[in-house]
Amino acid sequence: MSDETLTGGCNCGQVRYEIKPTSTKLVVCHCTSCQKQSASAFGMAMIVPSDDVELTAGKLKKWTRTADSGNLQDVYFCENCGTRIWHGNKENEESLKVRVGALDTPVDISQAVHIWTASKLPGVVLPDGVKSFPQNPG
Repeated sequence: MSDETLTGGCNCGQVRYEIKPTSTKLVVCHCTSCQKQSASAFGMAMIVPSDDVELTAGKLKKWTRTADSGNLQDVYFCENCGTRIWHGNKENEESLKVRVGALDTPVDISQAVHIWTASKLPGVVLPDGVKSFPQNPG
């Protein structure tokens, strides 16, 4: 990970956030929920310590959903345009899953871990040698 602070925001520009330089884990999720929320083949997230993420502008709205794992997950998004910003409650969880598509500078996902590959769309080809799991890693 870079030594630079990462910044990001929503589609309409109301919400802005910063992520302190930190060690992160990149995940590409092929579950049906991520397919629906992204209206695409998968969702992508950077897992970072909650304390390293700061909302710098705007307000987030919360929605709680049941994940494919059966666990409840808090989803935070811009109350104006609906862009998902992160999953997880910053106030009581150790880490957040920040949606990497909302970052100002794209991140390299070539070494990301692919999860829930049992439900990946037909025709999606995983890169050779990448870590992958049919569901959540144990």
